[in-house]
Amino acid sequence: MRRRVVITGIGIVAPGGIGRKNFWELLTSGRTATRGITFFDPSGFRSRIAAECDFDAAAQGLSFQEIRRMDRAAQFAVVSAREALADSGLTPGELDPYRTGVVVGTAVGATTGLEQEYVVVSDGGRRTLVDHEYAVPQLYGYFVPSSFAVEVARAVGAQGPATVVSTGCTSGIDAVAHAVELIREGSADVMVAGATDAPISPITVACFDAIRATSPRNDDPGTASRPFDRTRNGFVLGEGAAVFVLEELGHARQRGVRGYAEIGGFAGRCNAHHMTGLKPDGREMGEAILVALREARVDPTDVDYINAHGSGTQQNDRHETAAFKRSLGDHAYRTPVSSIKSMVGHSLGAIGSIEIAACALAIEHQVVPPTANLRERDPSCDLDYVPLVARDHPVRTVLTVGSGFGGFQSAMVLTAPGAPA
Repeated sequence: MRRRVVITGIGIVAPGGIGRKNFWELLTSGRTATRGITFFDPSGFRSRIAAECDFDAAAQGLSFQEIRRMDRAAQFAVVSAREALADSGLTPGELDPYRTGVVVGTAVGATTGLEQEYVVVSDGGRRTLVDHEYAVPQLYGYFVPSSFAVEVARAVGAQGPATVVSTGCTSGIDAVAHAVELIREGSADVMVAGATDAPISPITVACFDAIRATSPRNDDPGTASRPFDRTRNGFVLGEGAAVFVLEELGHARQRGVRGYAEIGGFAGRCNAHHMTGLKPDGREMGEAILVALREARVDPTDVDYINAHGSGTQQNDRHETAAFKRSLGDHAYRTPVSSIKSMVGHSLGAIGSIEIAACALAIEHQVVPPTANLRERDPSCDLDYVPLVARDHPVRTVLTVGSGFGGFQSAMVLTAPGAPA
């Protein structure tokens, strides 16, 4: 019999609020956390807006040494992991360290720390021959994203499998899926898994400016992210992290814990087509959805809610709409869909895990988050994209999807805990 995996703890650092309660309150209120960039002077850029986290590392319990040692993204991951572990009711001392593992997803690693240190060692970019003596001693940890997994493992006392998954904007889904597989195969009983990214830096903003992927709606940041809206013109960059405690179902039941949701199925595909381009038929995402549903042993008509990738670019939203129709058939027209990127921005590799958190909380509260700023429906996006206001709705089976540069397409199915095998 296949080992089943449930989410028993959730920890989140997100724009608009730290912690799962603040995160859920933001989503269900339909508020947006996007604003003008404050981390640096963005005046020279095309897109000057982002969804920033109001994050005080010391206030979140990190020591001065931890703050000095860790990049901002690693700090997000550790704070989220500690919250998830506390939420699960476990403590590091209770865990069997060799049966506990860690998987962290990230798209751009320690981008913030690396860029800041380059500015220092190059004297503001004036020196081509940099002086490494001005860099922090922990610079190697910034350079190697595996340090994220090390920091989380240290924080929770895990000595089992530990790895980093980096598949661009699907990293957050793919990291959790890898952790699920490690539990299913018997390599661990508990996994601390999720994703983190802190990409709001000049180099990241410049890269997305160059390909015009981000919204230039600088005069009204709160309404700039408009997934599925006729007037959408790109995504809003974000940052954050979400980390989960995943347990084998029997392990959780022995502790008397029901959990938020069971992770039933996952699949990933690649369109092998273009670094940033998407085929309009949504074939690869549709195939990933169907395989994930089969693995979860649920019918397409069982899906109660779809958490869309919903980046707010013209081609992505059309591509997704086609994929939902291809995989769910007529049921796609009867299924509520929403994009939380309209409220918390697009945090690249982290967003897939942040969206999994939204899905688990939707099951917990029986509420579908809205798509903020959706006021002018695009005729080519003709599904029920839950505009503006959260909706009370029976939610037992949720589909969440991700789409990433390079053609990556991922899908995951979550079900209410206690559902039949």
